[in-house]
Amino acid sequence: MRWLYLILWIAVCFGVAGVSGMWTASEVAGWYRTLTRPFFAPPDWVFGPVWTVLYLMMAVAVWLVATADATTPVAIAARNLGVVIFLVQLALNFAWSWIFFKQHWLGVALIEVIVLWAAIGATIFIFKESSKIAAALLIPYLLWVSFASALNAGFWYLNRR
Repeated sequence: MRWLYLILWIAVCFGVAGVSGMWTASEVAGWYRTLTRPFFAPPDWVFGPVWTVLYLMMAVAVWLVATADATTPVAIAARNLGVVIFLVQLALNFAWSWIFFKQHWLGVALIEVIVLWAAIGATIFIFKESSKIAAALLIPYLLWVSFASALNAGFWYLNRR
């Protein structure tokens, strides 16, 4: 039964990735190519593989926490809070693609990605209570979103009107 939960979390994370990826892909060939790119922007092909690995790591991390043994009220609360905060940051992740790629609101996306970054940090902090491995699995995600925040800031600055 434990492995079924892993499949569920993989489906949830990749469901978010799939929808937000469709939004992204539909805009990359058009609107996105019209933007002035920051000098440190990687080639477009980098994003797909990186996000694929990160979403898989996110799914494993939340699965470890959701299925962690919790015998005390504090441990149960930490586990449950960890899952809730994970879902909040996943929703923020999902929203960023819509704000940036579908709405073209670069400034709003910058504010939103900073909130996402804080939510990922909170998720890591809470995950440590249930699984240090789960918390560690989210560190590359936090680092990538740090880079994505700088990219978003660069796009906003270079393309503000």
